[in-house]
Formats: sequence, C-alpha cells, structure tokens
Amino acid sequence: MKIKLAKSELIHFVGIGGIGMSGLALIMKDLGFKVQGSDISNNKNIERLKKKKIKIFIGHKKQNINKSTILVISSAIKSNNSELKFAKKRKIPIYKRGEMLANVVSLMKNVVVAGSHGKTTTTSLISNIFTHAKIDPTVINGGVLNSFSGSAKLGKSDWCILESDESDGSFIKIPPTYSIVTNIDKEHLDYYKSLEVLKKNFVNFIEKTPTFGKAFICLDDKNNRKVIKKISNLNYNTYGTSKLSNFKILNVLQKENYSKFNLKINLPGAKENFIKNIKVPLIGLHNIRNSTAAAAVAFSVGIPIKIIKKGLENFSGVQRRFTKVFSFRNVSFFDDYAHHPTEIIEVLDGVRKVYKNKEIICIFQPHRISRLKNLYEEFSKSFKKADTIILCPIFKAGENMKLGFSYNNFAKKIIKNSKVKLILIKNKLDLVKYVKQNIYGNKIAIGMGAGSISNWIRDLPKYIK
Repeated sequence: MKIKLAKSELIHFVGIGGIGMSGLALIMKDLGFKVQGSDISNNKNIERLKKKKIKIFIGHKKQNINKSTILVISSAIKSNNSELKFAKKRKIPIYKRGEMLANVVSLMKNVVVAGSHGKTTTTSLISNIFTHAKIDPTVINGGVLNSFSGSAKLGKSDWCILESDESDGSFIKIPPTYSIVTNIDKEHLDYYKSLEVLKKNFVNFIEKTPTFGKAFICLDDKNNRKVIKKISNLNYNTYGTSKLSNFKILNVLQKENYSKFNLKINLPGAKENFIKNIKVPLIGLHNIRNSTAAAAVAFSVGIPIKIIKKGLENFSGVQRRFTKVFSFRNVSFFDDYAHHPTEIIEVLDGVRKVYKNKEIICIFQPHRISRLKNLYEEFSKSFKKADTIILCPIFKAGENMKLGFSYNNFAKKIIKNSKVKLILIKNKLDLVKYVKQNIYGNKIAIGMGAGSISNWIRDLPKYIK
C-alpha cells in the first residue's frame, strides 16, 4: 500500500510521546509536513516535540482530530481509543507507524536494524560511523542519542539509518538496502502467537534485502542460525564470535569504561582482512557484537577502516543503556532499559566481568503483565550474576489482565533460581528508604526496566542527599 502525501495534509500521531512515534513526527515535520499528536501524559519526548513547535494534546479525545486528514497510530494504541474510533467513523486514512515510516524512507538508501535486542545501540553506532565519514545520514532510532540529544534527525545525504520495530509486524514493510538481524527472541508473542511465526517474518525481512545490498546476521544467536537455514538466497554475511562468521570477533578485552577487540574479515572471493584494536566505550559482549554489526555495514559500503575505528571509539552513547546517573557514598547508580530476561543476563554478565569485586544491586521493575506471564521461568533465572535484587511493582503499560500467580511467589522463585538476596518494595519511597539505609561500601546499583524505573532512579538524588 503506497501512501500519497501532499503537504496540505494534517498528520495526527496517536501516542506521539513514544520514542519511535516522536522520532517519526520530528522527521516528517523537518520534511515540511504539518504534524500534531496526542498522548496520555507528558514526557521528555513530548518536551522535545514542543520545542520544534509541534502541537500536542494531552489526553485522547475525538476533538483532537477534527482537522486531521491522516492518522498514524503506535502499536500501543488499543481499538477502543476514542481518536481511532472517530477516525474510522469519519473514514480518515489510518496507518501504523511502520507503514508511514516505510513510505517516508522509500526513496532513501536504508540501513535497517532489526532483532529482539541491541537494535538501538547498533543503529546509534552505525550513524556515528557514517557521521565521522562525513556522510550526513537521516537517523530514526528507538533511543535518545547523546551526540544530538534526540532519537531522530533529518540528514542531508540520501542515506537513512533506522531501527525497525517488529512489535506489530510492520518492520517487513520498510525497504532495506542493507539489513541487520542482531538476534531473535521470545518477544512480542502477543502479536505473533508463536516463535515460529516470528522467525518466518525475519526470513521475509532478510529476503527483502536487494542484490545490490546485503544482510548481516549475528551467527552467535541460535534462532538466527535456524533462520539462516530457511533463507532462499545467499545475499548475507555473518558476524560474531563463532569461527564460521564472515566478520569474526577475536582477542576481546573488557575494562570498566571500554571494550577492545579485533575483527577478522573473511568474505567470499576477497582476500582476508583484519581490523585491529577496535576500541568502543561500551561494556559487555553484546555491545561488542553490536559494534561488529556496525563495523561490518560500514566496511561493506566502503568506509575506510581508520574512520570506522574513529566512529566507534568516539561513540557518546545512548540514554538508558547502562548510563551512569549519579554517585552516593561512592556507589555508582546506573540506569538501563533491560526489560527482557536475555537483556538482563547480557547486561549483568558484562557488568560482572568488569566490576569483578563489587556487590551488584539490581533494582528491577517488570514491564507488562503479559511479558512476565510468558517469561516467568526465564525471568526467575536471569539475575544469577547479581547479588541483591530490589523488586519493584509491575509497570503494567496499560494492560489490565490478571497476573495468574502471586507476586510473592515470583520473588521466591527469583531467590531460588538466581541464588540472590531479594527485597520486595511497594513504591518509590520504599526504594528511597532502602537506599538511604543500605547502600554504601563496595557496591554498584543498576535500575532496570522499560517503565517508570528510569524516573525513580533519576529522582533518587533529590530524596537521599
């Protein structure tokens, strides 16, 4: 379905405060479209939009879309939303974010980053290398890049680096020139219903990569390896620590503030190549893989090795990806977006490797009842590299379903399966109390989750100092 967009349209974004929606709205505003939107409450993304003079309505009401000619909805919008219902009644064209994004970038050369985890960091690393190569790309990301304090920017070149969103299947619609699949995990199964259906979608995504482009697939991921067997063409390269990878990670060194590694490049029909001493200011093997994906794309489009290394070394990070927020009694407090068992394991594994002798305190807020129900067992085993878990109430993200088990029993299951000490708290004030009384000495504290936990961590200094 091709969307025809005239500059006379008024495009209304329902759920404009989401990171992906706000980014797309910013790009479309910069392209000259008339854009407005609504969301249930104010947040940092909305503040960024207001600075760009984008009209925002707080609360969803049918009056908000009186003059709108196109509606864009985020995957979080339910069918009973008053604006969506009114748009249907008025026969206003309605598009998912992914559909609109696909049309906006259809005339660009797109590097599309897909996968269950690591997309935002990988997208950011690629855009940083391209920027260092003096290619000014359009960037549409799922996190705020510190380099330009935003999640999206319109570039002057015809390149676009974008993070795709597989949560509603619309990532298949984005036309890639180069594509990346970081990994495939049990995520968004409320939409796909099974892991097999999700994997089929990734096969379709990879096969959409044109012959003049290339797909890059992480060979370290078991579901990626299964997907590779089903791909009908060989238009892809692999990366990872696996000895069969085309871009093979070697000689890994991890320190508190950076990681270092070498890349051995073996491509069909080409002589062997090496990139030595790649340094990136990130920790964890997952981030070394993300950096390798970025280097692989950059190398394939012809960016010189010297610039690839410079782009990775000078990466200034993404907000909420192991971001240090403050120190209290010499204990560093970090904020991280990890909200899935795989992400939690990867982050804690990276932290344990470099903070060998520190006690790791993980302040965890589960995100979505459905995710906790689907991955109950996996969550209980994901904290093995931590010492203490402070378990916060579930951030429901608008879900009203029954949990189906006692939260106390979930806490006991974590203690048993992850062999940790656990403190169950009821609210932010409980957290403040615990931090004041117990956090001192040779420790490190990490807030984890996709809900309000980030604000809780960032608000702590006001209450404890």
